Amino acid sequence: MSIFLQMKTRLLFKFLPAKARTSAAAKRSLYIVTAATVGFLSLNDYNHLFSTSPFSHATEFPLLYAVVRCSRALFTISLNVADYKYSLHGLSAQSDEYRNVLSQVHLRSAKRILKLCETNRGFYVKAGQFAAAIRQVPKEYSSTLSSLQDQSAPCQFNVIKDLLVNSLGQELSEIFISFDEQPIAAASIAQVHHAVLKDHQRVAVKVQYPGLEDQMKFDLATMSFLSNSVAWFFPEYRFGWLVSEFGKSISSELDFIQEAKNSQRVATNFQHSRKVRVPHVFWDLTTTQVLTMEFCKGQKVDDLKYLEQVGIDPIKVAKALTEVVAEMVFIHGFLHGDLHPGNILVSAKGQNDFSLVLLDFGICRELDESFRLNYCKLWKALIFMNSRKIEQLSEQMGVGKYSRYFPVLFMGRPLDSKTAIGKEMSVEEKNILKQELKSLKMDLSTVMESLPPDFLTVLRTDGLLVSLISKLGAPRKVRMQSYAKYALYGISTEKKSDSTIKSVICKFETGIQIFQIRLLFDILQFLALLEDYKVSFTKRFRELVISAGSVVRNSFLQFL
Repeated sequence: MSIFLQMKTRLLFKFLPAKARTSAAAKRSLYIVTAATVGFLSLNDYNHLFSTSPFSHATEFPLLYAVVRCSRALFTISLNVADYKYSLHGLSAQSDEYRNVLSQVHLRSAKRILKLCETNRGFYVKAGQFAAAIRQVPKEYSSTLSSLQDQSAPCQFNVIKDLLVNSLGQELSEIFISFDEQPIAAASIAQVHHAVLKDHQRVAVKVQYPGLEDQMKFDLATMSFLSNSVAWFFPEYRFGWLVSEFGKSISSELDFIQEAKNSQRVATNFQHSRKVRVPHVFWDLTTTQVLTMEFCKGQKVDDLKYLEQVGIDPIKVAKALTEVVAEMVFIHGFLHGDLHPGNILVSAKGQNDFSLVLLDFGICRELDESFRLNYCKLWKALIFMNSRKIEQLSEQMGVGKYSRYFPVLFMGRPLDSKTAIGKEMSVEEKNILKQELKSLKMDLSTVMESLPPDFLTVLRTDGLLVSLISKLGAPRKVRMQSYAKYALYGISTEKKSDSTIKSVICKFETGIQIFQIRLLFDILQFLALLEDYKVSFTKRFRELVISAGSVVRNSFLQFL
């Protein structure tokens, strides 16, 4: 084995560029890569133990299982660090070559991390999905990691059955008429079984994999260590905020009683909505590790083939989903924090009608009331392009130095953009913005570290929503119109009064402002169309003049 490791290490060293083998920084990077390689390869013979049903093996070989996962992660991150150091060595950060090479390294590193997540599974898949939903990571990472599916090989049923009996305190035959041993879904931290209660009620039983709490602590400690190690090599890039936020999110997912409470709260918030459905929770069959809920039919929200088959317009689904998210953020101040397609189903309800079924409330966030109100006002200011108000609100939210970039962050356009709201920036505007960011040497990791937790929460949710409505083919203005409307509704909740007259006046004012926003969008859209027609007409007229000139010239030459 030692000769094999030496050969592997020599090959790795030989593979590196010549310039990289001599620099002190490169040698420092190489040492950690070599150590990680030795650790990884020395455990390679044990990888077959964990190729299927990882959570079963986690209970049989907990220490060895943890070390193998940690070794893979150390090897992957070390190789990424080396790749960045060697590939970018000697290049000017201001040059086009540097940016091109950086993009290539981002892509290679993202693919390695994708492979790591798919191999280690469990919390690593969750971490990859979490990072992909943060729009503030490099696009190479978000696009690559977005392919991660929250799926895992199912745990053996005898292990699941033991956990169910211990948690519920009864044999399954005493509770259920039938219990399907084959899970209908197997995700990163739990699997779901279909069952029928004694009263013939169909239910979905979500069962947590055993040994998750200890595994979570070990995996989070590994991620934290690797994050700090990357910061040591690259002081300008800090990912502590990302690991910290992920840790908070995943910890809450392991308590199914809290998830059930979150589910019940969301159901109450949407109890008057025809478009939203939340499965009923069976509290007498719910524990910290088992969650029993109503079984709801439906297909993933981004399943375009299904929508076409049942005659549902994807744009209508996108509008409904956007309004659901907007209501959560701007009105309720309590939002689902993991809105990936697997957690949102479309359930057909007759001809061209549907409802959205929301699932998996393990990650939910309650926004601070003052933040919710300021966020509502911020979106109103963004829509009406009130730069002074944007700056003022940003100061109140503790992010004043970045206020100029909020229109770009949330609306995809600078405040002084000439393009219509909901349309992409012009090439010229994009170039100007890039130059501004470059001159400021804006460090994105510093920006993210300085944002309040609530801001990170709404940014992640917004990133997930943008991705979904894009898949459904909805135009950008769908999201902006919904956000603007519900932001105004959210502001109106601050002005609620016991007085019936004042309440009516408040509603009237809000209605007028919503009408103004709709009118604003329509006018801007109309002006954009006029501009497009103007450009098209000018181009056609120029071609006509050139063509006519050519005809006249040819006729004149023939006459001569």
